[in-house]
Amino acid sequence: MSKIHERLAGDRPGLWESALTPSMLTQVAGMSEPRWSPDGAWACYVQTRNGEGRILAVPTAGGPELQITSDPAAQASGSYGGGYFDWSPDGRALVYLARDSKLWIVPARGGRSWRLAEGDGRQRAPAWSPDGRAIAYSAETAEQSAIAIAEIATGGGAAWPRQVSGNADFVQDPAWSPDARRLAWHEWDVPNMPWDGSRIVLADLSTGERRTVAGGDDVATAQPRFSPDGQHLAFLCDRSGWLNLWIAAADGSGARPLLQESFEHGPPAWSPGARTYAWSPDGQQVAYLRNDDGHWQVRVVDVASGATRSVDDSAGVRAGLAWSSGNDLLFVHAASTAPPSIQALSLETGLARTLALAGAGGLAEAAVAAEPLRWTGRDGATLHGHVYRPRRATSQPTPLLVMLHGGPTGQFGVGWNGQIQYFVQRGWTVFTPEYRGSTGYGRDYAQALRENWGVHDVNDTVDGIDHLVAAGGIDRERVVVMGGSAGGYTVLMLLALAGDRVRAGVDLFGVADLWELNEGTHRLEAHYNHHLVGPLPEAARRYDERSPIYLSDRIKAPLLVLQGDSDAVVLKGQSDALVEAVRRHGGMVEYHVYEGEGHGWARIETTRDALETIDRFLANSVLLQ
Repeated sequence: MSKIHERLAGDRPGLWESALTPSMLTQVAGMSEPRWSPDGAWACYVQTRNGEGRILAVPTAGGPELQITSDPAAQASGSYGGGYFDWSPDGRALVYLARDSKLWIVPARGGRSWRLAEGDGRQRAPAWSPDGRAIAYSAETAEQSAIAIAEIATGGGAAWPRQVSGNADFVQDPAWSPDARRLAWHEWDVPNMPWDGSRIVLADLSTGERRTVAGGDDVATAQPRFSPDGQHLAFLCDRSGWLNLWIAAADGSGARPLLQESFEHGPPAWSPGARTYAWSPDGQQVAYLRNDDGHWQVRVVDVASGATRSVDDSAGVRAGLAWSSGNDLLFVHAASTAPPSIQALSLETGLARTLALAGAGGLAEAAVAAEPLRWTGRDGATLHGHVYRPRRATSQPTPLLVMLHGGPTGQFGVGWNGQIQYFVQRGWTVFTPEYRGSTGYGRDYAQALRENWGVHDVNDTVDGIDHLVAAGGIDRERVVVMGGSAGGYTVLMLLALAGDRVRAGVDLFGVADLWELNEGTHRLEAHYNHHLVGPLPEAARRYDERSPIYLSDRIKAPLLVLQGDSDAVVLKGQSDALVEAVRRHGGMVEYHVYEGEGHGWARIETTRDALETIDRFLANSVLLQ
């Protein structure tokens, strides 16, 4: 038995029990954006494995899957990804986002593809018009974002698109009316992010007239889609304080909540392509997902009466909701004890069928379920999170691994996370705090981080650690924090400001310098700090006080930093400078840079090496001390 296992008594599995290894966990593929074919005979989805994307089709009646995309290959899903493909109305072809960031059309059974449209930059979020003649999509360059329409070229060559959106800074998710006369989309202007304030805009394509249906500078919206009968336009809106499902007339008039409840019906709009509700084929009902403390439940609301019913309230998260031409719902499902899968749920029987699996066998058997946690912050706020505890009880207190989500506008939730399960198996208790600024708990909770980044995220996490320690069973001398991106930022701030609570930290491509983040990040987040930290020049002092690079003399606990050299969100120079500064002040830093990796790991070998490196670092710096 290794020294690590000697310190973590009871971790060793029995002969016939499943145990997780880094190599097993790297075999879990990404699954996203499931879509029925128009006739319901096929379920398509995007699979991502080892940094490569494929669009696969599974026969709903049973049979082998079919790979549709090949040349060019589909773009892999990942950070800030979404809006990957759409079916033609007749089901004979698909339009998809390829690895070259352009849209291509491919026959529905695979074969030679041809490019849809000319133009610079990235093309995505395609929406095929109901008459089959054109495709709307978002066109993005380093300077601008627009909704464009490209007519289907009869000769197979790329068409020249026309722009239909106005001068908004960001636009995404175009949606056609059934008669192809109108187009709706989601847009916003800086310094807002879409969850701060955004708009649903409707254009009459015959006149060019545009009108704002809902939203504004202090109201968030998302996901516009018309009903199949052409009577309504649906979307998400948080005017009530919760991101709920709304509807308007097809011309955009009379916008109102379809239902109001203290639950979110969608995630923050980090990227296009999200589908957390779906119209029934007759337009009389809407299936929607409801976020209940990180669990995304399936419900149905009647449009005429507003009456709702539960369809599936089992544990886990769901995404990519689609209603078939019959009476089945399609979605991606995952849970803390279940890797992702594509599932079809019958609304008649309530039974779900698994159409495709993301991972190898043995993963679910070794996993433990998330436990909800509530605690009170130092200022009296009610805070949220989840805890994962080792399956085998021991008489000794367990070490605590605090895992922090990115964003910071995000939510850890209760989906599959192989890292969590791996370290729980190693004997760690894992804590995933949803500090203020996290989504899923209403607009006020998320917006509480405004001008408080580096304050609420730090304090709420410390208060959660103290709560768990006071409850017993946690070794207060072996508390470690780990996070990526914005989560990495909070890791560094915790090490600098709460070093008495934290034994070590793992920073994955985290923000070290708020000034540099303003200047060097990608276009989407270039103005993010305006709300998170404060407007400049008024908030200049905060940028200094809350930048870990300027607090590096306080970081004394062992620190592991992992960074990709091709990261366009948090540039490698930030990690370089932080590591040099901490070492200059006598701190202990282990630093690894992964060639060709961006903001998150794409390749299997990187994912495996990162997990093994973290495991070894924690053993040497915490468990074996």
